[in-house]
Amino acid sequence: MADEGNVISDLNLGSAEDSAPAAGIISQYVKDLSVENPSAPDSFTWQESPQIDVQFNIGARQVEGEVHEVELKITCASRTDQGTAFVVDLSYAGLVGMRNLDDQQAHAFLFADAPRILFPFARRVVADAIRDAGFPPFLLEPIDFNGLYVQQLQAQAEQDASGLGEPVGHA
Repeated sequence: MADEGNVISDLNLGSAEDSAPAAGIISQYVKDLSVENPSAPDSFTWQESPQIDVQFNIGARQVEGEVHEVELKITCASRTDQGTAFVVDLSYAGLVGMRNLDDQQAHAFLFADAPRILFPFARRVVADAIRDAGFPPFLLEPIDFNGLYVQQLQAQAEQDASGLGEPVGHA
């Protein structure tokens, strides 16, 4: 078993003398999953079409040296006038290794590329959780993480020009 105290030893991105930029997913995992089915079994007989509310957030933090954790937080809720059918809260994370990237490239990888890579796996976890709660699986629509990242950068640039706000990717 790998030494958990030294995640970098498992990174395998090349030798220390290699100066080529490299980035990739080391591992991925469910960090937290909550499934609420508060109106069961009554909600299984509701005829009204539900309103589905999906919220997501991306966070990143440095774990050790060249290793960062990227976390997708997804909340999916189904509600009607009769009540809440289900709520699924998922924190899906991945360990990301990056070497020889400038700050701008690293930030883009953490907040656009890594979430794009992790999303299909998180999407499956959400669909399975909803199905396991007794409802038809709900597949989240694909998300253009790169487009959202560019929008966030543009919004940040506008805020900076007006003297308001804090940096993109920080909460």
